[in-house]
Amino acid sequence: MKATGSTVAELVQARWGDHRPGLHFEDKALTHHQIAAGAAARAALLADLLPRGAEPHIGVLLDNTPEYPLWLSAAALAGAAVAGINPTRRGAELARDIVHTDCRVLVTERSHLPLLDGLQLPDIRVLVTDSEAYGELLSPYAGAAPETSPAATPAARMLLYFTSGSTGAPKAAICSQGRLAAAGESLVTHFGVDSSDVHYICMPMFHGNAVIADWAPALAAGAGVALRRRFSASAFLDDVRAYGATYFTYVGRAVQYLLATPERADDTRNPLRMGFGTEAGAVDAARFEERFGVRLVEGYGSSEGGAAIQRTPGTPPAAIGRAAPGDELAVVDPGTFLECPPAVFTSDGRLLNGDAAIGELVNKGRSPFEGYWRNAEAEAARLRGGWYWTGDLFYRDAEGFLYFAGRTDDRLRVDSENLAAAVIENILARYAGAAGVAVYAVPDPVAGDQVMAAVAPRAGTDFDPLAFAEFLLSQPDLGTKMAPRFVRVVQRMPVTATNKVARSTLRKAGFRCPDPVWWRPPGSAAYRRLTPEAVASLLAEYRAHAREGLLPPS
Repeated sequence: MKATGSTVAELVQARWGDHRPGLHFEDKALTHHQIAAGAAARAALLADLLPRGAEPHIGVLLDNTPEYPLWLSAAALAGAAVAGINPTRRGAELARDIVHTDCRVLVTERSHLPLLDGLQLPDIRVLVTDSEAYGELLSPYAGAAPETSPAATPAARMLLYFTSGSTGAPKAAICSQGRLAAAGESLVTHFGVDSSDVHYICMPMFHGNAVIADWAPALAAGAGVALRRRFSASAFLDDVRAYGATYFTYVGRAVQYLLATPERADDTRNPLRMGFGTEAGAVDAARFEERFGVRLVEGYGSSEGGAAIQRTPGTPPAAIGRAAPGDELAVVDPGTFLECPPAVFTSDGRLLNGDAAIGELVNKGRSPFEGYWRNAEAEAARLRGGWYWTGDLFYRDAEGFLYFAGRTDDRLRVDSENLAAAVIENILARYAGAAGVAVYAVPDPVAGDQVMAAVAPRAGTDFDPLAFAEFLLSQPDLGTKMAPRFVRVVQRMPVTATNKVARSTLRKAGFRCPDPVWWRPPGSAAYRRLTPEAVASLLAEYRAHAREGLLPPS
């Protein structure tokens, strides 16, 4: 959505004097008025904490506690921007995220303080929300009213949220107050959200999904919000019932985790009317509706806001939908800039011409993309040729419906997290037993990708799966979703004519290749040989979720 005349600050102010329940968390509840008052107090504190002339940016390193939406609201009033800091990042990479976004204040909690040990965070004031000192710091501002700073304009930066790409380090995408307010208002209209709804936020709020697709429409409609500190499949239904939740968002494998919980006879007895998200897959969406009586609406929006796809009546089950109004989307061969031919399917829906039909999704029209923070090179790459390039692979059928096919070469999306292969490769390169490593994506059986690595052992040595697993566990900056699921052991790394690793060659072979492959079954940290029996079991899982067609042919 493009920025409009509305601001998030105005939406926060509108809740002043509204004494209905507005936020639920565990056994606590705040009214809308209390949220607005709390935001006003934090905005006043922030005005005193930010050094004169400093960028008005604050980092938020929190679980989904009430402090998260309070600081989002406070930043809106103050005309400041929130950088959502991902707690699965580690070491120097975590420090880089905080420093790169010019955060002069970092809001965190005691459980995350160990992540900051030893990090170089010069001139950054750290506020610990569950400390006595924090309460004392806020106390003088308790009577503040939600006044809007002159800086709180529609064009003011509101969010700096990280998205990974082929350049390696995560990029901080900018979202203005106007665009965030417009996104919330659009979803209110699209889904008929009103003030009686309760939005259950169980996806992490450092992620754009939770803020843009869940919190923003609740704020725009005056609906209530219920927070879960971290996603819990086992607690999901109990929370929904306890809070009277009517709407939730999801990403990646969350729906599969919910379906894996033990069935109850009363699963359909819940107040939910819909879920909105990405990558559930048509098979699991149908299973979810059958089991819980709740319709899932699949959508697509690039993290940076440059393209969107809307699901409309008549959309084929496996498709995402068609372009949103105003977007001129095309599936393009990035080498030739020519549009790819329509997809051809078998009678049972299997894609026949994937090599030709799959290309990168681009927006040829006017893009709402608002740029990256201090990364002109990445902006130029995103907007090359005057088009917005999503970095996502799609194919289009003859009727114009779009189907998601994965990420471009150097990007992976694992369990709703965008990862860059180069970052993981830099960590794996430390392994003393490897002469070379390459990281790439293979399709996940359900949604998104899984991490696969090719490892070339040092001359005269064999790959040691136990030593490799122990090495991974010892790396402080290896995020929780970066460890390879599959490891292909190659005698020599395939390279291109320019001596670059031929990832396309590796990716086309996947895990069904002539070289030995080791893998970690779900829930295991240990590697074992991928046997023909294990491959057969995996293929059955891909087939059950209608994703076998995304695998390279054996």
